[in-house]
Amino acid sequence: MPGSTRAARTGGSSANLSSTYDVIGRLYSLYRRADPRIARQIEAALGDARTVLDVGAGTGSYEPSDRAVVAAEPSEVMIGQRPSASGPAVRSVAESLPFATGSFEAVLAVFTVHHWSNPSLGLREMRRVGGRVVILHFDRVVHNQFWLFSDYLPECADLRASQPQTPDEVASELGADRIEVVPVPADCTDGFNWAYWRRPDRYLDPEVRACISGIALLDDELVAERMEHLRADIDNGAWRRRHGHLLALDSVDGGLRLIVKD
Repeated sequence: MPGSTRAARTGGSSANLSSTYDVIGRLYSLYRRADPRIARQIEAALGDARTVLDVGAGTGSYEPSDRAVVAAEPSEVMIGQRPSASGPAVRSVAESLPFATGSFEAVLAVFTVHHWSNPSLGLREMRRVGGRVVILHFDRVVHNQFWLFSDYLPECADLRASQPQTPDEVASELGADRIEVVPVPADCTDGFNWAYWRRPDRYLDPEVRACISGIALLDDELVAERMEHLRADIDNGAWRRRHGHLLALDSVDGGLRLIVKD
């Protein structure tokens, strides 16, 4: 399905999610690059599906290059950062997908369900327009135990987006066949919140933080103050004394879960 990466049409009310990512998504193409190990797990879950709808697609980081992909994304800023070789992008929210029933062999959603205004409706829409459904989501209990939150930014865990449906709840609504743990590598190239769990200095970079929604949605002054605490803890060895055991690990369970309906 070749075509322009510009918005093709609009489905549903996208104002809230679109405006959020019009602000925090400006550097996504630089810092939110697909991690190849996570991408391989997603591609395996897509099976032999030839046509794929990517819901809440953003810049399309995890869209497979060897299949016909259409993106549904409400933010023009995110659509504008999609590679020129990407498939067409439709301005739409998950809760109102402008496609006929059964239009795609598979539907994909990566790091997006927790931002939807009505997740249950969005999940029903995914089931309606596709056969196989693959969702990269997170377990909030594991996710919110991250040292960055517990030690420096506990406010992140209080955000609405940090309290999504559990993977079991999403799987139940989908009628999913399985839930897979998705490890976060120590050198993860996709700069989501857990990506730098073994590289604490990366969180000191304002551009890195701007691409992590759970941080970008907090007060800038509060975050800057807490990051100075992190800087001091790195410099004086306090971070290493508390979390140095992580330096010996190649990957961790950061709560990422791949939910698959075959």
